Amino acid sequence: MPTAPSRGDKPINPLRRSDDLRLPRIAGPSGMVIFGVTGDLARKKLLPAVYDLANRGLLPAGFTLVGYGRRDWTKRDFEDYVRSAVEDGSRTRFNDNVWDRLAEGMHFVQGAFDDDAAFDNLAELLAESDRTRGSAGNWAFYLSVPPQHFSAVVHQLDRTSMAAQSDGNWRRVIIEKPFGHDAESARELNDVVNQVFPERSVFRIDHYLGKETVQNILALRFANQLFEPIWNANYIDHVQITMAEDIGLGGRAGYYDGIGAARDVIQNHLIQLLALVAMEEPASFSPDQLKAEKLKVLRATTPVEPFAETTARGQYSAGWQGSTKVVGLREEDGFDPESTTETFAACTMQVNSRRWAGVPFYLRTGKRLGRRVTEIALVLKRPPYQSFAEGEAVSLTNNAVVLRIQPDEGVLMRFGSKVPGSAMEIRDVNMNFSYSEAFTEQSPEAYERLILDALLDQSSLFPTNEEVERSWEILDPILEHWARSGRPDDYAAGTWGPQSAERMLRSSGREWRRP
Repeated sequence: MPTAPSRGDKPINPLRRSDDLRLPRIAGPSGMVIFGVTGDLARKKLLPAVYDLANRGLLPAGFTLVGYGRRDWTKRDFEDYVRSAVEDGSRTRFNDNVWDRLAEGMHFVQGAFDDDAAFDNLAELLAESDRTRGSAGNWAFYLSVPPQHFSAVVHQLDRTSMAAQSDGNWRRVIIEKPFGHDAESARELNDVVNQVFPERSVFRIDHYLGKETVQNILALRFANQLFEPIWNANYIDHVQITMAEDIGLGGRAGYYDGIGAARDVIQNHLIQLLALVAMEEPASFSPDQLKAEKLKVLRATTPVEPFAETTARGQYSAGWQGSTKVVGLREEDGFDPESTTETFAACTMQVNSRRWAGVPFYLRTGKRLGRRVTEIALVLKRPPYQSFAEGEAVSLTNNAVVLRIQPDEGVLMRFGSKVPGSAMEIRDVNMNFSYSEAFTEQSPEAYERLILDALLDQSSLFPTNEEVERSWEILDPILEHWARSGRPDDYAAGTWGPQSAERMLRSSGREWRRP
């Protein structure tokens, strides 16, 4: 009879293994500097995420948080600012003991990005923290600033040797999108950063990849025999990837003009989702293997022409958002009424591989649409032969597997079922899996996961420079076509986009889903 493996006389408890993935991953000695700490992103997302990590016991006891900005703040002023942000935006309950411990390691450095003296002060502060708080020379620099400031910041980090790392410590840079404006500017941006930080030390944030439901794409595909056999062109008719927002530009009109929906969402979020849906199974889920498979898909992905028929773009006009009357884009404060920047974008992609040959991928995003939702819908082909009599399955549509990213996170399967009664009548029914109902534990926010992964050197969820550049190469031909095509079509707020988007699918006998 086999016996349990033992170490000496003590049997090994498999639930106590040090490599058990169910055990929490706790960051080692480290600290983080946030450039742009007074901006909206830091206040609404980054600072609450840091507190939530501390509250969950995932940061080291001596963790140091340094803010860098122009304001004339003392350490106490910065603490008050961070506390206000945490109380407004944290996911976990406020704990005075956790706060007091975290606040001990908070500091603020006043200065501009071209201020040599301020960066010298920052370098001294980090060295002092290494001596007194045990950060051990391990620092993450979060660039929550527009891309035009990246060069100045990384130059200063290089000048002061704050970017330098030895065998005993690490220095990493975390970068927020947008990663350039097109393929050429993305390459230039990557060159600027990689001259100071090697690629293995660069973490580009795409917050969508930090969502639990996005990571569940891999679990759904590769942990279940149920789905993988039909995940190909033999069974799937097409794929729709949608990120819809019900809000307008609000106070972001100045930022958004000249960027638009395609650059803001499709180039990063939606193309990354396409890669996760279409990739082959990696040999392992190590960062290198996962990135290799994603890059293979991106290299095989091309936009479908002619763009006049396979793409659509629009600007929202006045309409009703629920029961509220809202103004159109050209009436938004700070927006140029002559601008051709789109708030709705849709395009058709193809993945040139044996698995996906002939399967169109339809990507769409927009503001002031019918509701806020992000989902991936894999729409299956019709059965090759239908034995039901005419009229018995008249209301039956294509089967579908829908991955709901937000809100109402989960998975929906649509299939046909007989209606109760004496007649043979088939109708669509939905079977739902809901995260909130299946799991009692609340999912962490995306920024919690991504900040912790950066501190742990887990880079699976961060796009590489090659992925970023290839994504732009995919999108650039569409953007160039639109630049020559005049003003985008109008669509009323609260609807699902311009009529050109409807024609885009109807030309092939398909329709957009109404989530």
